[in-house]
Amino acid sequence: AQVVQQLRQPRPAIIQRGFGGGVGEGADAGHEAEIADLYAEGFDPRMPLADEPDWDDDDKIYSGAVLAEQTRIARNDAIAFVFPVWWWSVPAMTKGWIDRVWNNGWAYGARKLPHRKALMIGIAANSAEGYRERGDEAAMRSQLLVGVLNYCGIKNADLRLFYDALETDEIRATLIEEARRLGREF
Repeated sequence: AQVVQQLRQPRPAIIQRGFGGGVGEGADAGHEAEIADLYAEGFDPRMPLADEPDWDDDDKIYSGAVLAEQTRIARNDAIAFVFPVWWWSVPAMTKGWIDRVWNNGWAYGARKLPHRKALMIGIAANSAEGYRERGDEAAMRSQLLVGVLNYCGIKNADLRLFYDALETDEIRATLIEEARRLGREF
């Protein structure tokens, strides 16, 4: 299977590269992984008028930047996201990428994404207990899995939160090994 792996990092932190690399190493065991680092590539997540959804035109032709991203997504069988959790969601770059690229008539509406599965790994600084106390994980699952991935046609979707990722090197090493396992099984 071919997998596009989206890395979202505003700074090339070792922790995020480590987790992304872990998934990539695991995916290499049985998949071809295409890495998409939108920060390094200079992707503009802002929504220009040319890329706004046209609810009356399911066949709208979007900008060249959006068409290039749609082509990248289309040539892969699955998609994996590795991102730092910000405000109980994905960073602005990821949100803007989804808003701009996963557009009406292509990812939802008349047509949906054909991908058979998706994996999201959120790198979380807080504890699992902290997320459970406030219902943060349930809210993220509803927003990201149901509201984005399932809505766009990807039924086999999972969100894994890697809690306490900033605590110790030992915790990070364990989580990176878990990322490798998820990549192999993905």
